[in-house]
Amino acid sequence: MAAANRFRAAVDNRDLAALEGLFTEDVRLYSPVKFEPFAGRTAVLGLFGVLLRTFEDFRYIGALDGASETASDGVETPSAALVFRATVNGRQIHGIDLLHLGQDERIREITVMVRPQSAVRTLGEAVLAGLVADGQVPGTGAEQA
Repeated sequence: MAAANRFRAAVDNRDLAALEGLFTEDVRLYSPVKFEPFAGRTAVLGLFGVLLRTFEDFRYIGALDGASETASDGVETPSAALVFRATVNGRQIHGIDLLHLGQDERIREITVMVRPQSAVRTLGEAVLAGLVADGQVPGTGAEQA
Protein backbone atom coordinates (compact mmCIF):
# COMPACT_ATOMS: atom_id res chain seq x y z
CA MET A 1 0.00 0.00 0.00
CA ALA A 2 1.74 3.13 -1.24
CA ALA A 3 0.36 5.62 1.32
CA ALA A 4 1.33 3.43 4.28
CA ASN A 5 4.83 2.99 2.84
CA ARG A 6 5.19 6.76 2.37
CA PHE A 7 3.92 7.34 5.93
CA ARG A 8 6.41 4.82 7.30
CA ALA A 9 9.28 6.42 5.35
CA ALA A 10 8.29 9.92 6.54
CA VAL A 11 8.22 8.78 10.18
CA ASP A 12 11.48 6.83 9.79
CA ASN A 13 13.09 9.98 8.32
CA ARG A 14 11.38 12.30 10.85
CA ASP A 15 10.10 14.31 7.88
CA LEU A 16 7.10 16.47 8.90
CA ALA A 17 6.84 18.04 5.44
CA ALA A 18 6.35 14.61 3.87
CA LEU A 19 3.71 13.76 6.49
CA GLU A 20 1.77 16.93 5.72
CA GLY A 21 1.10 15.84 2.15
CA LEU A 22 -0.16 12.45 3.30
CA PHE A 23 -2.92 13.76 5.59
CA THR A 24 -6.36 14.95 4.59
CA GLU A 25 -7.22 18.45 5.83
CA ASP A 26 -9.67 16.96 8.37
CA VAL A 27 -7.46 14.05 9.51
CA ARG A 28 -8.17 12.73 13.01
CA LEU A 29 -5.70 11.01 15.30
CA TYR A 30 -7.04 8.90 18.16
CA SER A 31 -4.40 8.78 20.89
CA PRO A 32 -4.07 6.27 23.73
CA VAL A 33 -3.69 9.14 26.20
CA LYS A 34 -6.53 11.46 25.19
CA PHE A 35 -10.25 10.75 24.89
CA GLU A 36 -11.01 13.24 22.11
CA PRO A 37 -9.07 12.91 18.86
CA PHE A 38 -6.52 15.40 17.63
CA ALA A 39 -8.50 16.91 14.76
CA GLY A 40 -7.22 18.61 11.63
CA ARG A 41 -3.93 18.56 9.78
CA THR A 42 -2.37 21.36 11.86
CA ALA A 43 -3.11 19.64 15.20
CA VAL A 44 -1.96 16.22 13.98
CA LEU A 45 1.26 17.62 12.49
CA GLY A 46 1.92 19.47 15.75
CA LEU A 47 1.51 16.22 17.65
CA PHE A 48 3.84 14.40 15.25
CA GLY A 49 6.45 17.11 15.79
CA VAL A 50 6.36 16.30 19.50
CA LEU A 51 6.26 12.53 18.97
CA LEU A 52 9.25 12.55 16.66
CA ARG A 53 11.25 14.33 19.38
CA THR A 54 9.86 12.19 22.23
CA PHE A 55 10.33 8.65 20.93
CA GLU A 56 13.80 7.17 21.32
CA ASP A 57 14.87 4.27 19.13
CA PHE A 58 11.56 4.31 17.24
CA ARG A 59 11.28 1.61 14.60
CA TYR A 60 8.53 -0.10 12.65
CA ILE A 61 8.85 -3.87 12.84
CA GLY A 62 5.88 -5.04 10.77
CA ALA A 63 2.92 -4.08 8.62
CA LEU A 64 -0.51 -5.47 7.73
CA ASP A 65 -2.69 -4.23 4.87
CA GLY A 66 -6.45 -4.51 4.59
CA ALA A 67 -9.68 -2.59 4.35
CA SER A 68 -11.98 -1.05 6.92
CA GLU A 69 -15.48 0.34 7.01
CA THR A 70 -16.07 3.76 8.48
CA ALA A 71 -18.83 4.10 11.04
CA SER A 72 -20.10 7.34 9.55
CA ASP A 73 -20.66 6.27 5.95
CA GLY A 74 -20.23 2.50 5.83
CA VAL A 75 -17.85 2.76 2.86
CA GLU A 76 -14.95 0.32 2.86
CA THR A 77 -11.58 1.97 2.28
CA PRO A 78 -7.95 0.80 2.41
CA SER A 79 -6.29 0.55 5.80
CA ALA A 80 -2.94 -0.53 7.20
CA ALA A 81 -1.53 -1.44 10.59
CA LEU A 82 2.10 -0.55 11.26
CA VAL A 83 3.61 -2.30 14.27
CA PHE A 84 6.30 -0.38 16.15
CA ARG A 85 8.68 -0.48 19.09
CA ALA A 86 10.21 2.51 20.84
CA THR A 87 11.51 3.82 24.14
CA VAL A 88 10.26 6.88 26.04
CA ASN A 89 12.12 7.99 29.16
CA GLY A 90 13.55 4.51 29.60
CA ARG A 91 10.21 2.69 29.13
CA GLN A 92 9.86 0.14 26.34
CA ILE A 93 6.74 0.71 24.25
CA HIS A 94 4.99 -1.68 21.89
CA GLY A 95 2.44 -0.11 19.60
CA ILE A 96 0.40 -0.09 16.45
CA ASP A 97 -0.50 2.78 14.12
CA LEU A 98 -3.80 1.99 12.39
CA LEU A 99 -4.07 4.06 9.22
CA HIS A 100 -7.43 4.55 7.51
CA LEU A 101 -7.19 6.00 4.02
CA GLY A 102 -9.61 7.94 1.90
CA GLN A 103 -10.41 7.22 -1.72
CA ASP A 104 -7.62 9.65 -2.64
CA GLU A 105 -5.01 7.45 -0.84
CA ARG A 106 -4.44 10.13 1.81
CA ILE A 107 -4.66 9.34 5.51
CA ARG A 108 -7.97 10.46 7.01
CA GLU A 109 -7.71 8.72 10.38
CA ILE A 110 -4.98 7.29 12.60
CA THR A 111 -5.61 5.23 15.71
CA VAL A 112 -2.57 4.66 17.91
CA MET A 113 -2.54 1.77 20.36
CA VAL A 114 0.26 1.43 22.90
CA ARG A 115 1.13 -1.01 25.67
CA PRO A 116 1.93 -1.55 28.53
CA GLN A 117 -0.09 0.83 30.70
CA SER A 118 3.00 2.18 32.48
CA ALA A 119 4.44 3.14 29.09
CA VAL A 120 1.17 4.82 28.11
CA ARG A 121 1.39 6.95 31.25
CA THR A 122 5.04 7.83 30.58
CA LEU A 123 4.26 8.65 26.94
CA GLY A 124 1.29 10.82 27.93
CA GLU A 125 3.39 12.85 30.35
CA ALA A 126 6.19 13.34 27.82
CA VAL A 127 3.80 14.31 25.00
CA LEU A 128 1.92 16.77 27.24
CA ALA A 129 5.21 18.42 28.20
CA GLY A 130 6.13 18.68 24.51
CA LEU A 131 2.75 20.11 23.51
CA VAL A 132 2.98 22.70 26.31
CA ALA A 133 6.56 23.58 25.31
CA ASP A 134 5.42 24.08 21.71
CA GLY A 135 2.48 26.26 22.84
CA GLN A 136 -0.08 23.85 21.43
CA VAL A 137 -1.88 23.39 24.76
CA PRO A 138 -1.91 25.66 27.79
CA GLY A 139 0.31 24.68 30.71
CA THR A 140 -1.25 23.45 33.91
CA GLY A 141 1.70 24.36 36.12
CA ALA A 142 2.16 20.69 37.05
CA GLU A 143 4.67 20.14 34.24
CA GLN A 144 6.84 22.92 35.70
CA ALA A 145 7.26 21.18 39.07
